[in-house]
Amino acid sequence: MKKIGFILVACIAIVVGLLVGTLNSSPVQLDLLWVQLELPLGLAILLGFSIGILLGLSAVYIARVLPLRLQLRKARAALAKKD
Repeated sequence: MKKIGFILVACIAIVVGLLVGTLNSSPVQLDLLWVQLELPLGLAILLGFSIGILLGLSAVYIARVLPLRLQLRKARAALAKKD
């Protein structure tokens, strides 16, 4: 069941990527201070979206998951010492 779900999500992502890339094919200038790139608009949109997702997931991991893991490790250590 998980494999079918993964394949379905991957196919949807590919279709959306192709649609965005095809419908937004005009070139845009991307100036990153040191580097200047000319990319198709669809690629720039998908790159921005992907980078945003990665930064958001990293922020959630650092702000929420990591402290909870440390708290769980301390609780397990305290429980082990108690026994």
